[in-house]
Amino acid sequence: MAALSRPVSAALAGGLAPASAAHALHLARREGRRVPSALLQTASRAEAYAIQDATLAAIGPVGGWKVGARAPGQEPTCAPLPAEGLLPGGVRLQGPAWRLRGIEAEVGFQLGADLPPRAAPYTLADVAGAVESVLPVIEIVETRLADWFGAHANALLADLLSHGALVLGQRQPFAPAWFDLRHAEATLHFDGQTVAHTVGEHPSPDAGALLVWLANHCAARGAGLKAGQIVTSGSCTGMLFASAGTAVRVQIGELAPVALSF
Repeated sequence: MAALSRPVSAALAGGLAPASAAHALHLARREGRRVPSALLQTASRAEAYAIQDATLAAIGPVGGWKVGARAPGQEPTCAPLPAEGLLPGGVRLQGPAWRLRGIEAEVGFQLGADLPPRAAPYTLADVAGAVESVLPVIEIVETRLADWFGAHANALLADLLSHGALVLGQRQPFAPAWFDLRHAEATLHFDGQTVAHTVGEHPSPDAGALLVWLANHCAARGAGLKAGQIVTSGSCTGMLFASAGTAVRVQIGELAPVALSF
C-alpha cells in the first residue's frame, strides 16, 4: 500500500468543532491530505454524526447510506454516502485516491418512497413498503485519516465510516425475504480467483432491523431517507484488500454479479 500523504495540521482542523473537522476532512478528500485521528476523537457518537452532516454539506448531496452493527443486539452505526461516489458496475478506479482498496461485498436496498422525519417511529412494515429494489454492491473502503489502523471508533465514524465509494450492481424487485441475510451466499473474486466464499456470515443479518434503526435515526437527525437513495447493509464477506490493477467481481445469491477494476 502506498504511503499516506502528509497530514492536515492541527491548526487547520481547529479542534473538535464539527465544522472545522468537516473542513479538514473535505480538504483531505479533495487534495489527498490526511487528518490525524486525534482531532476527530469526539466525546460522543452524536458529535461524530454532526461532523458527518457538516462533511456532506461541503461535499454535496446524499446518494445513500451505509448501516451496520458488529453483532445482533448491538447498536448500529451509519454514515451518509456522497452521491458523487455512487458508481456503475464495471467502473475502473485509478489514481491516488485509491490507497487502501478495501473491498466489501454487500446487499443494497434502493428506496422507492421517502421516509421523512415524523413523530411516530418507523416500523418494519413502513420500511419494507418504502424499499423498491435490491441490488449487489461493492463498498470500497478508504480513509482520510493519517493513522487509520489505530484510530478511535468515533474518528472512524466521523470520517463516514471509512467510506470511499459504492459500486452498484443490477437491481431486481425487492422481496421481504432479502431482509434476512442469515443464509446469504456471497463470493468475492480477485483476478478470477476466489478469495472469499461465505454463507450466512453477515455479522448482523437482520437487515430489516438495520433499516428500521436507520430510518428512525435519520428522522431524529432531521434528514429522513429519500426515494432513490441506496442503503447498504454491511459486508457479507468481511473486508479484503485489493492490489493496484486488480479486477474485482462479486456474486451474492441469485443477484447478477457486479464488478470493478483498479
